Amino acid sequence: MRFFFVILIGFLLYNSWPVIEERFGDNPISSIITEIGAIKENTDLSTVTEDLNVLKDFINEGLIGDSVPKENQIEIERPELTQPSKEMFSISNIELGATRSEVEKQLGAPNRSSINEYGTQWHAYHQNFQNFLMIAYDEENHVAGLYTNHDLVSSTNEIRLGSPREVVHQKLGSSLERIQKGMVFYQLPKERDYDLFLIDGSYVSIFYDKHQNNTVTAIQIIEESLEQQRSDFYTKANDELKEGFEYQMFDLTNAARVKHGLPVLEWDDVIKETARKHSIDMAENNFFSHTNLNGQSPFDRMEADNILFSTAGENLAYGQTSSVYAHEGSMNSLGHRENILKEEFKMLGVGVAFNTQSQPYYTQNYYTKRGY
Repeated sequence: MRFFFVILIGFLLYNSWPVIEERFGDNPISSIITEIGAIKENTDLSTVTEDLNVLKDFINEGLIGDSVPKENQIEIERPELTQPSKEMFSISNIELGATRSEVEKQLGAPNRSSINEYGTQWHAYHQNFQNFLMIAYDEENHVAGLYTNHDLVSSTNEIRLGSPREVVHQKLGSSLERIQKGMVFYQLPKERDYDLFLIDGSYVSIFYDKHQNNTVTAIQIIEESLEQQRSDFYTKANDELKEGFEYQMFDLTNAARVKHGLPVLEWDDVIKETARKHSIDMAENNFFSHTNLNGQSPFDRMEADNILFSTAGENLAYGQTSSVYAHEGSMNSLGHRENILKEEFKMLGVGVAFNTQSQPYYTQNYYTKRGY
């Protein structure tokens, strides 16, 4: 019987070790040995189970501790939405042209600011990813871009999240088929799960969820002048944009999870490097696959980087002009969607790299630490 408990303790320690090291430093065994010793010296087998529970609680304290995100269990109410007064659309009652001071009087400071494809920043506002939206400002600190995938859209024509695609076409007409940059026209894909409209001097992208009967799932509104600042279809690659795309993809993923009633994921810098290395490999060697040219799977690459997991998954995207378009496309791909919305995942790292044409490669690595 005592031998069985020793084996069980060893199994618990093996599965918990990566997180125990993170919690207790390089030599956590000195802290744990006291508890094991207490069991060893106990001659009353009737109390071994109680002692083992003490040890289990000790391990769990180190295993869970600060490593698990502190979830806000309180549901935040959606703001009461009103019809826009100047524009066709508003998001969380904010319209293009509003001042930053007006926005932040209503929303407070942004949770994150990161470079986007327009040469400005997306400022993400939310309450633990509830009521999520992103706002871009122009040089005069007026709203020049808006995005949300939450139920924060109001309009003068009753288009909102959940509206069927055919209703959008009835209200707004046909989608654009191409977009002009300088003297060049860029053709939009024929098979796409979004529509693009030029409405009163702004480009409105309306995204649909084909797994929810092709209803509106997100909207992006960009002033025409801001869109034209992006002189090429793909923004010239740089390190700031790479990091911006990574964090934007992370935020969009968590916003989608919360929208579907799931807990948020925790950012993981270690697996971000694993993801980024795979994106670099694909960009430099001109391939697009979960299996690299050395035959390594995502799980092989994680293990090579000493990432111990109980469950893991990988999403890839290539060629989309931004994290918004990459994320919305992934939500319409069943396998990608399942990873985004898998309740068992706890951690996420996103890695982006660009090829010589500045086309981005996105790798998202999801996992749960062994023993979580």
